[in-house]
Amino acid sequence: NTRESALALQKMDLKKAKDFLEAVLAHKRAIPFCRFNGGVGRTGQAKNEGATGGQARWPVKSAEFLLNLLRNAESNAEVKGLDVDNLFISHIQVNKAM
Repeated sequence: NTRESALALQKMDLKKAKDFLEAVLAHKRAIPFCRFNGGVGRTGQAKNEGATGGQARWPVKSAEFLLNLLRNAESNAEVKGLDVDNLFISHIQVNKAM
């Protein structure tokens, strides 16, 4: 779930990514499932997100985790004195837990 959520956030600016994840938590937008999609149902919101198979979900735990991660990155940028409005997600990676 987190892999698909992270893939949906790639190349987004920070504000847009945070708004997207908050919309996922409110079930207003869905995260398309492309690779690990066995047993994932189809929904009309998947068409809006560009999912080819029409499969999408609203992974709450993954969205909350990534939202907290983005808030942490934003606060780190503020402490370093960076411009928060120009931040974007250039690289995001999810590893398997051991």
